[in-house]
Amino acid sequence: MKLKSGFLCREVAGQWVVVPLGERVVEFNGIMTLSESGALLLRTMENEVQEEELVQIVLNEYIVDEESARSDIREFVTSLKDNGLLIE
Repeated sequence: MKLKSGFLCREVAGQWVVVPLGERVVEFNGIMTLSESGALLLRTMENEVQEEELVQIVLNEYIVDEESARSDIREFVTSLKDNGLLIE
């Protein structure tokens, strides 16, 4: 899976946001706020990545068990898919 081009993830006033650019504005009108871990995952997904790689990134960065990490990542990926941000 990979983040579609035309989306920008930036920290603005202490909050991570995803903003559509160019033609993506028509598809995704608004912004999406992210937690710090969500921003880490999204930036990683600028390149092709598999779920297992995302799990390892979270396990290396945060104190969390693998089952919780995997569950949270699946929920995050589902949200990105529902909002049309991913190429599968």
